[in-house]
Amino acid sequence: MIATPQEKLGSFYLGVEYDNKKDALSDGIIDYDARDLTTHAVCVGMTGSGKTGLCVGLLEEAAIDKVPAIIIDPKGDMTNLMLQFENLEAEDFKKWINPDDAARKGMSVGDYAIATANKWKNGLKEWGQGPERIKMLKNAVDYTIYTPGSNAGIPINIMGSFAAPNVDFDAEAEMLRERIQGTVAALLGMIGSKEDPVRSREGILLSNLFEHYWRQGMDLDLASLIKGIQSPPMKQLGVFDVDTFFPQKERFDLAMDFNSLVASPQFQYWLQGEPLDIDKIYFTEDGKPRHSIFYIAHLSDSERMFFVTLLLNSLITWMRRQSGTSSLRSLLYFDEIFGYFPPTAQPPSKKPLMTLLKQARAFGVGTVLVTQNPVDIDYKGLSNAGTWFIGKLQTERDKMRVLDGLQGAIAEAGGSSSLDFSDIISGLKSRVFLMHNVHDSEPVIFHTRWAMSYLTGPLTRPQIKGLMESKKAAPKAALATSASSIHSSNASTIQNSNPTEPMVGVPPSIDPGVDQRFFAVWKSSSEAQSELGINDNLSIVYQPSIVSIGKVRFYDAKRSVDKIKDLSLLSGTPDDFGRVEWADSQYIQDWERSLIKEPDYPQGVSVKFGEIPETMNSPKEISSIEKEFSNWIYESQRCCINEHSVLKITQEPNESVQAFHMRVNLAAKELRDEEIDSLQEKYEKKLDRIEEKIRKEEQDLYEAEAEVKDRKRSEMIGIAETIFSVFVKKRSRSLSGATSKSRMRRRASMKLQESQEDLEELNEDYKELQKELDEKIEEITDKWESIATDFGTAEVSPRRSDVKVDGVFLAWNPFWQAPNGQRVSARKQ
Repeated sequence: MIATPQEKLGSFYLGVEYDNKKDALSDGIIDYDARDLTTHAVCVGMTGSGKTGLCVGLLEEAAIDKVPAIIIDPKGDMTNLMLQFENLEAEDFKKWINPDDAARKGMSVGDYAIATANKWKNGLKEWGQGPERIKMLKNAVDYTIYTPGSNAGIPINIMGSFAAPNVDFDAEAEMLRERIQGTVAALLGMIGSKEDPVRSREGILLSNLFEHYWRQGMDLDLASLIKGIQSPPMKQLGVFDVDTFFPQKERFDLAMDFNSLVASPQFQYWLQGEPLDIDKIYFTEDGKPRHSIFYIAHLSDSERMFFVTLLLNSLITWMRRQSGTSSLRSLLYFDEIFGYFPPTAQPPSKKPLMTLLKQARAFGVGTVLVTQNPVDIDYKGLSNAGTWFIGKLQTERDKMRVLDGLQGAIAEAGGSSSLDFSDIISGLKSRVFLMHNVHDSEPVIFHTRWAMSYLTGPLTRPQIKGLMESKKAAPKAALATSASSIHSSNASTIQNSNPTEPMVGVPPSIDPGVDQRFFAVWKSSSEAQSELGINDNLSIVYQPSIVSIGKVRFYDAKRSVDKIKDLSLLSGTPDDFGRVEWADSQYIQDWERSLIKEPDYPQGVSVKFGEIPETMNSPKEISSIEKEFSNWIYESQRCCINEHSVLKITQEPNESVQAFHMRVNLAAKELRDEEIDSLQEKYEKKLDRIEEKIRKEEQDLYEAEAEVKDRKRSEMIGIAETIFSVFVKKRSRSLSGATSKSRMRRRASMKLQESQEDLEELNEDYKELQKELDEKIEEITDKWESIATDFGTAEVSPRRSDVKVDGVFLAWNPFWQAPNGQRVSARKQ
């Protein structure tokens, strides 16, 4: 059994060293430095090489180290990361057992589950792992399976990829044009077009549309893209006018291709779900690191290329907004790059992958690329990778291609090696890998550890749906709660009117100094009848309400906060004392377009208007409400920002909660790594001194052992001479010599014992010092992990002079009302 390795954050336990010739495990634990992944990694191995187990283990270690990860899963194997059972009970495994596997073993599913559970218990125990480590893994990160183009898992809304990036276009023109080029190539692929995205008319028009809208900070969607194709906002492309360069009829054909895509019922899944927001993909709302698994096995080749390209370009845009670091900020793991990174062809995915391999290191973004098809891969591009994991390969041709790539990577790093890699690779067995790391002095052969996740093979969409059911239910519950609170506070649910309320058929007379507006009737009478559950004729009832418009500025020079918040509230009418329940108000969007000057309702419908309270029927009363609104803003509005007092990090304007958490975690990791490096450097000097003493003592021991042997031999010879002298009558001299040699032998034995004791003491000192170092590293790790989570919230209050009221209006709010008095809101919610 392998001893449980010391748990050290920033160090990935991948396995133990392996003697390929003896076919046996060695003593050396493979603790891979997480920072080495910033120079990227490549993993190559045939089916059955243990590649999946190695990579799952690496991702498990990244999770324990709380490194967020994007995991692109074309085959479905990485979904096994969801199958972590700390109790290791047979019932945990039973649900995921393949009945065919059990049948092949001649066992029932239940018996096979018991055997599998025992196999996992014993495997983990053999590799120094147990339930506690699995529990730690489960609690470290949030696992989410995203299924673009499907609602089996969490769907992804691709429209976020067409949103205008929040950067200055001219300052980042090169990067943004690369992103546009990749996005256009992916879009053309989705409609089955083989046109060149750079040189074709289709590609040039689409690229210009993206640039035109993004320069103005305008988001795009497919509908606006189709309209832009039909009626481009620019007059010229190059030196020709648009219609000469790309005639209208042919543009219409392109627009129809995209319209057919949008009209497809299946495509609607691409427009639902979570936005393609890298901050949210890497971190949850409460700041927990996330391992986001993008399951794309169900997609066609063109759909896969489309989505992968959008995801990679979004990651690059996000990456370039980050600060530089030498620590591992996040991971991109790609489980099979075959077809996405070929040696000669230029699919849309290749350029962003090359960009990541060349530039991501500076931002602490590590890339791990995996393949079981080593022939059709661009190894020249992969020469940027600092770590190579090479497993068992299928053919001699595969081996030669991998060797070419490895030698290129070694040359790129400015190194050389005299090892016969060909011979080593030929001798690799399942779960045994050659690791070449440019940060280490020499390559190493190692055997992978046992994976904590249950490796059952690719999961199906129904299985994924079951795993993600609770995650999909949570937002629905939150949305229902939110909607319920809005409805209850703003009279948009079915309610009964007060039968004694006075009603008139025209708007009541009011002082012309009072600005009154009307909400349009958006809901049809049939929709209202359906909500009310009746077939009776309905009438329109307008009830008076208040719309208050204002803004507040939050300023704090120390925290670099300078933010303006716009407020547009829909409130009930004031009471008899002129008081408004501002806390029960509803925030409304785009109030200028929502409110109109005249009532707008269907013809032929009975209309009535409620009575206006005296506390808001004159400019003087409206002025009082404005003053009260100003006081409420000043007293109630606060700008809450996250801050970390120890690390002196404050949430920046427009920075998401997830991005703030990532900055805090990264800063804590950098300081942790710096402190650990300093400590290790200090202890390495002490350990080196002890090692030098051990080497000298081992030499003394060797010499002492040799001397004891010599003295024993001399003593035996002396005894023989003494016995012989009895017969030749030289007794006294022989006895004296024998006594002297015996004394010298005892002295040599004593010296040997002293040397052995000294060596044992030095070895014990070395172990104690190493233990002391490990304990201090653990203390440092715990300290910075605690610090990283210890952040608070600061409130920035407005100054009185930073509150501005732009206006208070009398707003007529329409309802559909039944004869029995029940009513339902008629305006746009």
